[in-house]
Amino acid sequence: MTETFERASYTATVAGLLAPPRLAPLGPGVPNLAVRGRLESLADRELFAGRKVIDHAMAEACRSALWLYHDFLSQSHEISQAIDTPVGSYWHGIMHRREPDFGNANYWFRRVGQHPIHGRLARAARRIAAEHAAELPAQGQYLLEQEAWDCQAFTELCRVAQAGSPRAEICCRHVQQAEWELLFDYCYHAAAGDTASSAD
Repeated sequence: MTETFERASYTATVAGLLAPPRLAPLGPGVPNLAVRGRLESLADRELFAGRKVIDHAMAEACRSALWLYHDFLSQSHEISQAIDTPVGSYWHGIMHRREPDFGNANYWFRRVGQHPIHGRLARAARRIAAEHAAELPAQGQYLLEQEAWDCQAFTELCRVAQAGSPRAEICCRHVQQAEWELLFDYCYHAAAGDTASSAD
């Protein structure tokens, strides 16, 4: 979990959907059927506790993120591909990286460009990589020194890990979790017009 990600800072409904904490697999995973009904009926008033939503695309991005959190890749994809913004492309890319469809993921990451969370994500990834430095393969050493986040380099590292590098897999899963948390938090605050966000 990133330093500033507090599940209790969201509505009770969102906090409930994020509990217990989980570390998503790099691959598609198995959909958590226990929460499917809650996700299908999730309304803005539950997501934001009645606060006015000023950016509906960001609210939809939060829904895409929550489906993805519980390994419903198809439902997440259906939402994110309809969001024609860098944030929509970002969730779209993450979903394809987990399919895994690495070429398609990189296509969407190129459409994101530099995102406001990237500075904090690079710093979080450095901390995570330092904790797993002894286990990192050569392809992951860049995480220890990067100043700017590179979505495509991380996609390649995930490809290496999924191809059979368990030494890289656990590190990648923690970085992926930090990415999800930072991007979700950014979308959540932006949807409700908050000034606080995961941006630098």
